[in-house]
Amino acid sequence: MRQVISLPHADPGTPDLAGPTAYLRWVGKGQWRTLVVAITFGIVWLVSQALFPAAMGKAIDDGIIGADPGSLLLWCGVLVGLVVVSAVSGAFRHKYAVANWLQGAFRSAQLIGHHAADTGEALPRTVPTGDVVATVSSDAMRIGGLYDVTARFVGSIVSYVVVALILLHASTTLGLVVLIGVPVLVACLSLIVRPLQRRQLAQREEAGRLIGLGADTVAGLRVLRGIGGEHTFLQRYAVQSQSVRTVGNRVAGYQAALDAAQVLLPGVFVLIVVWLGARFAIEGEITAGQLVAFYGYTAFLVIPLRTATEMVDRATRAHIGAGKLLRVLRVQPDQVESAQTRPLPTVPSRLVEPHSGVSIEPGRFTVVVSARPEDSAALADRLGRFGSEEDGATEARLGGTRLADAPLAELRRRVVVSETDPRLFTGTLRDELDPWGVHDDATILAALSVASGDDVLEALPGGLDNEVEERGRAFSGGQRQRLALTRALLTDAETLVLVEPTSAVDAHTEARIAARLTQARAGRTTVVMSASPLILDRADDVVFLRDGRAVATGTHQQLMTERPDYRRTVVRGEED
Repeated sequence: MRQVISLPHADPGTPDLAGPTAYLRWVGKGQWRTLVVAITFGIVWLVSQALFPAAMGKAIDDGIIGADPGSLLLWCGVLVGLVVVSAVSGAFRHKYAVANWLQGAFRSAQLIGHHAADTGEALPRTVPTGDVVATVSSDAMRIGGLYDVTARFVGSIVSYVVVALILLHASTTLGLVVLIGVPVLVACLSLIVRPLQRRQLAQREEAGRLIGLGADTVAGLRVLRGIGGEHTFLQRYAVQSQSVRTVGNRVAGYQAALDAAQVLLPGVFVLIVVWLGARFAIEGEITAGQLVAFYGYTAFLVIPLRTATEMVDRATRAHIGAGKLLRVLRVQPDQVESAQTRPLPTVPSRLVEPHSGVSIEPGRFTVVVSARPEDSAALADRLGRFGSEEDGATEARLGGTRLADAPLAELRRRVVVSETDPRLFTGTLRDELDPWGVHDDATILAALSVASGDDVLEALPGGLDNEVEERGRAFSGGQRQRLALTRALLTDAETLVLVEPTSAVDAHTEARIAARLTQARAGRTTVVMSASPLILDRADDVVFLRDGRAVATGTHQQLMTERPDYRRTVVRGEED
């Protein structure tokens, strides 16, 4: 049997967010085919093992004690056949168990990845970064682990029933002991599992805080070194590490008790069954072959008992992991697709933002100046329909269409906002600049030249095929900024909004970028948030913001002459 499973999934699907149990059920439905195959092999694997003692008992009674070589040969052949069936089915059971584990884990990890991309800034505002990382690295694996043990658990139930029926047939007393004793033993484990679950949840919380603290420390390492703050953060990390260790020790006690119970309880149960079987054999109620079979059954019953306790442990961990995962998946993005969307105008149109009173003419190079950079950055978000409804992000209009009513995919394609803090990821420089792979090298190099990034490329031995380190930490702030500008230019957006695209470069580089940018974007709408005179000199229109509102519009020279407050804002920027 051959089945190709593509991971990650092309589409992880829409999860059931009603609760952890509902989510785990939804994941199981998504991979029911491989679950059924794994369960089938799991049943065959364990039932064939459960029949080993029966075949041995018949060989002893009919072949050896009955002095029948034919029967002995027959039952030995049956035993060999059961061994072969167990070996083959066990191999396939393991293969599909691993497949189920990977599918459940990958589906959960993909959901987090897709949701993080869809929610944007709303996610880190609601859930700490460390919790999101721990959900992918730890909780997703625990969720997958539940489907790994499922096939063995179902096989254990079926084999347990088979053994109980065989024992009932041979001895009613022994059969009842097995039928009643096993559920009682499993129920006893709940006395340990419930407090263990609470302590595992506490450990998960503390581990998430530790990961978040580590991520924040690494992200700000350069700043920490600059101000000598490494020691303070090291102390904080050490304190949080001790908290994780403390709750880990609390978990360890109950986990050890559960592990011990997995050995002790089945052992006690086996002793009871063996003792009863020996007494019945002495009293002549069962044959010698049945007694040997009973010994085999008691040894075999350890497998379903341990599997049941493992299932309880895995289910507990998966339930906790699913609860943490749902906390992430329930975060709503700032912007949601409207139920009844309206298409954007097919021709370049005026972009109006009522909250600030800013009006951007199509096809022109417009620079927005503000004494408070946070005001112009907030305006950029609203022009691209980012942020929440409370921030006024739904009121901007392109032509006669509200951005809030436009299809998000179309809006993101036609209006691109490049933030002031560029995000770079691991991969080749080519993939970093052209994530969708739609441009040839000549086009990429041309955009890189507009952003004055030729020197960045020349410093890389692999050129466009050079690997970019995590967060682009091998590049300076100015280099990262120019790479981000290149990526924005390659979108070839109808409207491009740039937030402080040259704040980290020197004046000569800024002058080149300003000249090349206006030429490259000629005839298309470009909005730049900046107070740099080198960029303002190239602007077709300049909009001056005060307290977040547009108070003047004109050319750079006009506003320098007519508005002293504008001149003070620009001169201060020049002095910086």
